[in-house]
Amino acid sequence: MSHRARSPALIFTIFLASTGPLVLDSAAGQADKPPPPKPPPTWHRPRFSERGADRRAMVRTQIRREGVANSAVLQAMANVPRHRFVPASLSRRAYYDRPLPIGHGQTISQPYIVAYMTQHLALRPGDKVLEIGTGSGYQAAVLAELTPHVYTIEIIRALGQQAATRLARLGYKTIQCRIADGYYGWAEHAPYDAIIVTCAAGSIPPSLVAQLKPGGRLCIPVGPTGAVQRLILVTKDTKGKVKSKSLLPVVFVPLTRKLR
Repeated sequence: MSHRARSPALIFTIFLASTGPLVLDSAAGQADKPPPPKPPPTWHRPRFSERGADRRAMVRTQIRREGVANSAVLQAMANVPRHRFVPASLSRRAYYDRPLPIGHGQTISQPYIVAYMTQHLALRPGDKVLEIGTGSGYQAAVLAELTPHVYTIEIIRALGQQAATRLARLGYKTIQCRIADGYYGWAEHAPYDAIIVTCAAGSIPPSLVAQLKPGGRLCIPVGPTGAVQRLILVTKDTKGKVKSKSLLPVVFVPLTRKLR
């Protein structure tokens, strides 16, 4: 049997002096105590019942099995209805572990890559995250499961408008969307705890590194169009020193620079 031992500091006897009662200073010893941690933020995250079994199977057989272990990321992938972010004609294939076309020459990434990149952002509730390449809005919805502070940029106007409408209709109301060239980031809301780029750049955009907080992380595919690229994790330490690490080979659509 075990029990919780009393602290000796809590067991004492008070003797009354003849000159009057003993006064205990309740503030004594409090000055050196750190302030209590802030409670995590709360925000609305929509929930969907349809095709829940498909989502859970996707997480179990495609994502967890391939090594993604972060419980918050796995739960986010199980919560977001991927079939709502693909064309209706492809809905039955929404939970296959493969990218799917979403129009305008763009794709929605395969579920494993979405989870893998999200895990490497190491998001905490309340972090501020920037996404470059909104696409259909799926990655932004996954990010919004982890923090309410999600900013996403799409350069193809029709896609960006459709994604913003879709996200609002589904109830992801904390996500802020913008139509712009993502190469330059979104300086108005910088710095960011994390940045994710869902299209391949020829090199790492300096503007994105500049908008990353000390201690922040940037996940970006880098390499030529139409060939195998490398998924790169960029980190900035608390002194502002930048390091990069190659994670795995990938194939992404290119980072578009012309607004259309």
